[in-house]
Amino acid sequence: MKLLFEQVNVFSDKKLQGNPLAVVVGADNLTEQQMAQFAKWTNLSETTFLLKPLHPDADYRVRIFTPAGELPFAGHPTLGSCYVWQKANNQKDKTTIIQECEAGLITIKQLNGRLAFMAPPLARTGDVADDIIATILKGLGITADDVELCQWIDNGPGWLGILLKSVDKLLEIQPDYAPLKNYEIGLCAIYPEGNQVSLEVRGLCGSISEEDPVTGSLNAAFAQWLIPHGKLPANYIARQGRCIERDGWIYITSDEDGIWISGDVVDCISGMVEFD
Repeated sequence: MKLLFEQVNVFSDKKLQGNPLAVVVGADNLTEQQMAQFAKWTNLSETTFLLKPLHPDADYRVRIFTPAGELPFAGHPTLGSCYVWQKANNQKDKTTIIQECEAGLITIKQLNGRLAFMAPPLARTGDVADDIIATILKGLGITADDVELCQWIDNGPGWLGILLKSVDKLLEIQPDYAPLKNYEIGLCAIYPEGNQVSLEVRGLCGSISEEDPVTGSLNAAFAQWLIPHGKLPANYIARQGRCIERDGWIYITSDEDGIWISGDVVDCISGMVEFD
């Protein structure tokens, strides 16, 4: 069985600078095992499979896999999958798209020339227990004096959010993943007013001991947390990935419907993939 395959770059208009995503088109006849095996083989942070929708309001359905298993939702796979679906189905002029995934229906729209998804609700918020904070600070090599705010900001992947007082301190962190293995940690720091970029972001995935290049779900969670707290304006630009030689730009926009996360998507690899 040969299927259309695309690998795209998300959250950067420069190839090899954002977060790569593998997308298989027309995957309705693949088994879950085949999807999981292919995601392990690509070894990217996420691989997605486009299918016909089950919900009558959806334009398409997507299943999102990491090398370790399936995710209900993720940000950069949402934008990258939508881009590939539009391209494969000659729908680039469609301004509003409904994606069906394990987390439900996700609204995607064109915003200032980029695809944007609406930030999903936070499934878990609130204070983080002191013993967990102590463990994480140890793994990060920082102290409580470096931290301005800390909170659960879980919108699917299980994010724990930490706002640091200094961008320089954020960029200096060299994590020890051994104490962090049970946590998905989002770090951020706010730039001084007047900068083009408002927020620097890092996503440390303790479960796989790796730093994610650019993370849509994490940036959505930070926006939902820090905008209502008055720490960030309703519209701003975030940057992520510089500590691992990437340079992702994430655009946050608020309107009467909610908070939108947008970014550039560019083609990198196009071809066919063959399954047994």
